[in-house]
Amino acid sequence: MQTNKKGEPFEGIDMTWQNGSDRRENTIFKNLNNFIPSVLLDINYTHSFNKPNDNTVVGSTALARNNEITLSALHFGGDFYYKNARARVMTQFGTRSVIVPRNDLSPYRGQYQLANVYRYLSEAYAGYHFQKWYGINIDAGLFMSYIGLNSFYQAENWEYQASFTSDNTPWFFNGIRCQIFPSKHLKIEPWIINGWQSYGKFNQMPGVGGNITWTPNSKLKLLTNNYYGTDAAGLPKRKRFHSDNSVLVRYCNKPNAKRISKMACSLTADIGFEKGAGVNGFNIKDPQKGPAQYFVSVMFYNRLWFAKNKFAWTIGGGWMTNPGRYLVLYPTGQASPLPNPSNPSQTEGAFPFSANPGDLFTGWDCSTNLDYMPNQSITFRAEFVFRNANIPYFAGAGGVTSQTGYAYSPVDPNWRPDLVKSESRVVFATLFRL
Repeated sequence: MQTNKKGEPFEGIDMTWQNGSDRRENTIFKNLNNFIPSVLLDINYTHSFNKPNDNTVVGSTALARNNEITLSALHFGGDFYYKNARARVMTQFGTRSVIVPRNDLSPYRGQYQLANVYRYLSEAYAGYHFQKWYGINIDAGLFMSYIGLNSFYQAENWEYQASFTSDNTPWFFNGIRCQIFPSKHLKIEPWIINGWQSYGKFNQMPGVGGNITWTPNSKLKLLTNNYYGTDAAGLPKRKRFHSDNSVLVRYCNKPNAKRISKMACSLTADIGFEKGAGVNGFNIKDPQKGPAQYFVSVMFYNRLWFAKNKFAWTIGGGWMTNPGRYLVLYPTGQASPLPNPSNPSQTEGAFPFSANPGDLFTGWDCSTNLDYMPNQSITFRAEFVFRNANIPYFAGAGGVTSQTGYAYSPVDPNWRPDLVKSESRVVFATLFRL
């Protein structure tokens, strides 16, 4: 929400237009005995023109089921304050409570099923606010990631199906952060975390990194996120570095105009690599140290608001390459290469998607949507998305579950998961927030 109170971070700066930010200008809730509630609902219907027989969506953390009305997310909770003590708790239910934790393999190390313990929480942290400069916050727990620009909460995003840059980078961190606001325009936020979207740790070293956000005025926002850690299970000598960088510009603002009332764009570029223990980062000239293993991506979106900000049109897309596939969202079902929870020495799928060092993956996507926003709490969105990869990756007509599409059917020895190189889909979503 827009911050107007004197002495607070980003005082007087309008952030409601920004991709990945809360578009509300205020909250309807008053401070109820040091508690401000929050409620979000995300309901979608998506249709893939590939028409997979099992209705499974492959390669998305936003979508789970084709041709069905789905409760993607229900979040409720809020912010607690007592003097300078602070805490935030947000629950998560719906398909995203299964999809997103699935991408964290750290619970396979040790006992107690960490994925299930944290599954129904999107945020849960507590900390203390120091009244220095424009504020210093120190928080510990489970908090949102800024890497990839998009917010985990769809009501804050310009597009529903995130481009590869956002969908293949973290949605959450588990650890400690320190938010430092030396001026109303600047935030410096270092992290010490368990790892890259990790409930636990893969090795002994924690992940370290941070965010710097600079917002000089209501027209411009610049941010950078950087991360370093060891996130390959059982390979402590394999180090990962990632840099995520975005610029957002609002280049027109006429809130009372009957036609175009606002125009803005966002550009995000990521670069990173893994090196050591058999892989060699960007170095492709020394095969003795292993194949290259890196991540390069870019995404761009442009958004126009019109009819006094009641409607908005967004168009954009992105590109990604990830040799080694260490950040690629793995296919599900019989194409899943993830460990089988009941027998970690085996994979979940009988015909697993390859994710070996040196395996190539390049993808690009484009999308356009139309939003209707009758008030600040609800958005109705219709979106068209096209995605393409250099290898068979998306669910085709035969699906990824079985020849019948049902999980209880014995898999025909001659059947294979039907992965194809591209998909087109339409998404209809209702996004509600209080």
